Amino acid sequence: QVQLVESGGGLAQAGDSLRLSCAASGRTVSIYTMGWFRQAPGNEREFVASISWSGANTYYADSVKGRFAISRDNAKITVYLQMNSLKPEDTAVYYCAARRSLTYSYTSHEYDYWGQGTQVTVSS
Repeated sequence: QVQLVESGGGLAQAGDSLRLSCAASGRTVSIYTMGWFRQAPGNEREFVASISWSGANTYYADSVKGRFAISRDNAKITVYLQMNSLKPEDTAVYYCAARRSLTYSYTSHEYDYWGQGTQVTVSS
């Protein structure tokens, strides 16, 4: 099994920055693609960003492109989400996810492991 633990969420004002971290433990040799999803109250969970095993390939939702950056440190088995120019509509619970596949995916059900989520609240 793989355990994912997110940290770094909190309160921010519009225009601020936050950095989320996701530390993986357990059978981490089985995970390759990692990603971030978010879910606002009353909404479905939506894709935010993903990153390949090497870190060479990254993918973003249009709503965060140019503002968010995903990265990973395989030595620490940690993935990060740098969130800049935050907007109130970024308010959500952010989830880290990992996939036992090298193939990119933006579909939540194709990810095998999930963290417990961290709340990000952006005020205007």
